[in-house]
Amino acid sequence: SVAVTGGSLCQYGSFIDSLRLFVRGGTGGMGYPRLGGEGGRGGDVWLVAQERATLKSIRDRYPHKRFVAGTGANSSVRALKGEKGQDCEVAVPLGISVLCDDGKHIGELNAAGERLLAARGGLGGSLATNFVPCKGQRRIVCLDLKLIADVGLVGFPNAGKSSLLSKMSHAKPQVASYPFTTVQPELGKLMYKDYKQVSVADLPGLIEGAHTNRGMGHKFLKHVERTKQLLLVVDISGFQLSIKAPFRTAFETVVLLTKELELYKEELLSKPALLAVNKMDLPGARENLRELVQQLQEPHNFLHLLEEEMIPARTLEFKDIIPISTYTGEGIEELKDCIRRSIDEEADRENEEYRKKQLQLLQPSA
Repeated sequence: SVAVTGGSLCQYGSFIDSLRLFVRGGTGGMGYPRLGGEGGRGGDVWLVAQERATLKSIRDRYPHKRFVAGTGANSSVRALKGEKGQDCEVAVPLGISVLCDDGKHIGELNAAGERLLAARGGLGGSLATNFVPCKGQRRIVCLDLKLIADVGLVGFPNAGKSSLLSKMSHAKPQVASYPFTTVQPELGKLMYKDYKQVSVADLPGLIEGAHTNRGMGHKFLKHVERTKQLLLVVDISGFQLSIKAPFRTAFETVVLLTKELELYKEELLSKPALLAVNKMDLPGARENLRELVQQLQEPHNFLHLLEEEMIPARTLEFKDIIPISTYTGEGIEELKDCIRRSIDEEADRENEEYRKKQLQLLQPSA
């Protein structure tokens, strides 16, 4: 049986990437003291990963977000061993981290069909419990969604990430001409002639200080963790969040994005990365690109121009730098080819590493 009470959630528009649920295992069945009968165990609450499930669908279908498993059957003269109570299964999306209310990590669900025990049912009454049944486990669990994608688009607001995603794929993100154009992550698919598909997540614009949870902060940086590769998108003419904020050149933008990723989680900088330099249709773009490439080739010669707290411990190394224009379509196909090549190279490298490990396991020990 499924009943329903409160819980909280994080959402942007209609997108939800965090949800709290109350889960309770079923109570065990009564024992039968006279004949030594054992009550049935209470049912369990399971989280089950399903392809089309969303946190929004859970919230909409069960507004009170309360999931209780069935009670175990009592022991009787006809059935000394009572039957187990009915399990309660909750369909959750792929890419879910499950945490206790105190933040302790319980587990993850990344592939369709994976199951995680959220609350165990109580024991039925038996000699060990003086024939009194036990209550099921009860707790609040937090479902934390991190998008699983091959490539994560990273950039400050208005860099053109949403426009780029719509140009490269069939995704249709809402785009406007004000700084925070994207308020929810968008997932698009790149289709290739050989039917290969590459998923790309547009992660909403970071701002300086995102690692400290300013702006959307951790809400969006966490999605970068599950992507295999990074695609930084910068405006060749520079970026300014507001009149009060300092103007940042394309080079400073790359350095700042690197710093935000490093401060949130340093391991992110070990991911393979590409750089898309957008808005090449603007006046002076070619000269700015030449300057940017020179600065990225010898970053240490230019880092002294920045405030010390802006400088990352290590700079990102880009496999490719691709000039593009989402307005004219320049460089879009080349960028898609670069993404595909990079994904294939990494897959080959992983396969080679796996093959070497298997060979080592087959080697007889000395």
